[in-house]
Amino acid sequence: MNIKDVPTWILSLEEEDVEFIKRFVLNSGSLKEISKIYGVTYPTVRTKLNRLIEKVSLNDTEDNQEFIKFIKQLSIDDRIELEEAKLIIDKYKKERDER
Repeated sequence: MNIKDVPTWILSLEEEDVEFIKRFVLNSGSLKEISKIYGVTYPTVRTKLNRLIEKVSLNDTEDNQEFIKFIKQLSIDDRIELEEAKLIIDKYKKERDER
């Protein structure tokens, strides 16, 4: 695969995320094994995976406008609540569509 063929969602990941994915694949997707490797609890690994899923989804969507992407990232990073993020995005889309 050429670098130009690498999907943008992969390029948006941090080195730590890529390492997590590598370990996840090499351990056949076993979160139990990943928790042993990282020395953390299963729920901690599950949370990490959920955030990684959100990050991949965020960077793979068609509606990837910078402002919306920024708000979603704040939610993923637990800087704002998910419900607040949804309200902000809905308000932004409504005002954008009214123009």
